[in-house]
Amino acid sequence: MQPSAATSVRIEINSTILDGSLTKPRQGRNSIVIFAHGSGSSRFSPRNLHVAKVLNDSGIGTLLFDLLTEKEDQVYETRFDISLLTERLKSATNWTKNNALATGTPRIGYFGASTGAAAALRAAVDLQKSISAVVSRGGRPDMAGESYLRKVRVPTLLIVGGNDKEVLELNRSAFDLIPSEKKELIVVPNATHLFEEPGALESVARHASKWFQEYL
Repeated sequence: MQPSAATSVRIEINSTILDGSLTKPRQGRNSIVIFAHGSGSSRFSPRNLHVAKVLNDSGIGTLLFDLLTEKEDQVYETRFDISLLTERLKSATNWTKNNALATGTPRIGYFGASTGAAAALRAAVDLQKSISAVVSRGGRPDMAGESYLRKVRVPTLLIVGGNDKEVLELNRSAFDLIPSEKKELIVVPNATHLFEEPGALESVARHASKWFQEYL
């Protein structure tokens, strides 16, 4: 059975309404990945949509939603407010638990890109056993802060482009701080930050799908 078509959803967080797109998992599976996009991006990110489709094809549900309103996203400082992004992600996680499936509590994973990766790691620390896995694509896990990184116990996969030199070094430093017994850093050869090279994004999706299938 194929996963159901994406449904537009509205997530109310305090007095803020955030738009999202929910694709429920195949019947019999009880897992969903919440996407935390990077600064200046949105739920319409073609890279995240590609990864989401690969996950859906494997039977995993997905929620892509905007961490910020359109007005908030116009403020440069707000895009890098990791504390705000983390609280939004945690609220969306609680919404998912209550609304994503008709019955049962889904196993939840995070897929973070850029600043969204930092928010995903912080939220995983705060929510502990509620989160089963985290994957970062070209992310900035360093922005989660050393105090959070040293508390990350969830299975964590960091994927970075081999030619994204600065971000690769930041990921290596963050990776060394993460104490999780299940962690991996994958470098996609010759790929730059946006994984626009032929086959690069497909490699990201393949590694992410394998990770989530194992830990969700």
